[in-house]
Amino acid sequence: MKVVGTGTRVLNFLIDTLLIVIISFAFGKWYNFHVMYWGYTPVPPYSFFFCSLFVYYFIFEAIWRRTPGKWLSISKVVDKNGKKASFLQVLVRSLVRLTVIDMFFIPFLNGRTLHDFLSGTYVVEA
Repeated sequence: MKVVGTGTRVLNFLIDTLLIVIISFAFGKWYNFHVMYWGYTPVPPYSFFFCSLFVYYFIFEAIWRRTPGKWLSISKVVDKNGKKASFLQVLVRSLVRLTVIDMFFIPFLNGRTLHDFLSGTYVVEA
């Protein structure tokens, strides 16, 4: 079980964030159409991003143990024993990602992010 480096993590982040922005933009446009024509209650645009962020990571990591960014870098999410992360671990990972301070813990947790540390998971080479 070889843990991936920071460069791979950054590549995963950039690819996944680009996809999340595209998804949330499309969902926001779809919802705004309904606001304009059917009188739905408007919501702030950033809410689409955070909802998309949570659902994206939760679905991909719960089902396949990897996101499209991790598929391209040939890495996956595992627990401390190298097995598939549990439902609860993936849920914790996805919820902690919603915090802004998540990425600032990398220097203090031996190269791990806060969502890795709190959920007890690792990103390793597949």
